[in-house]
Amino acid sequence: KVLIDVPRSDLAEELAQSQTKIQVLQDTLQQVLDRREEERQSRQLLELYLEALKNEDSILSKVAESEAVPRKEMDVVDTGTSSTGTSAKTALSDQILAALKEKPAPELCLDSQDLELVVKEDTQALAVALSWDKQKAEALQEACDQELSKRLQQVQTLHSLRSTSKGKKTLP
Repeated sequence: KVLIDVPRSDLAEELAQSQTKIQVLQDTLQQVLDRREEERQSRQLLELYLEALKNEDSILSKVAESEAVPRKEMDVVDTGTSSTGTSAKTALSDQILAALKEKPAPELCLDSQDLELVVKEDTQALAVALSWDKQKAEALQEACDQELSKRLQQVQTLHSLRSTSKGKKTLP
């Protein structure tokens, strides 16, 4: 880098070479520096891609595990609130309800299937089940919906990267 930055005439005088040879030398050095920078950026991009693949494989294995393990299925009965004040029935398990109540950002703690259940749940029934007001339940459902969208976007990006990289040569 120092040899590139030195004025051509000073370097030619110091090395007892012509300015033309010094220009060729400086151009060659600049090309080497440019190539090294491109290689560094390529390595970083490849590392990010490999990390994204690991994350995708991790997500896919978790999905496969959750599909292999039978989940407790509950009949969805939306009774709303009755005149006697009993809680509304929800399709959400006690574990999901506990996470929604206790966690500061429950949408980040739940898996995608649970997020879908929360988003699809009746807002009023969710509010009653959590002992929250309807606005807080709506905000929770919106946060869960945004997290689902974000996860979908990540998966689509990973699939796009994978399909783009299939046709290209493997980097060294």
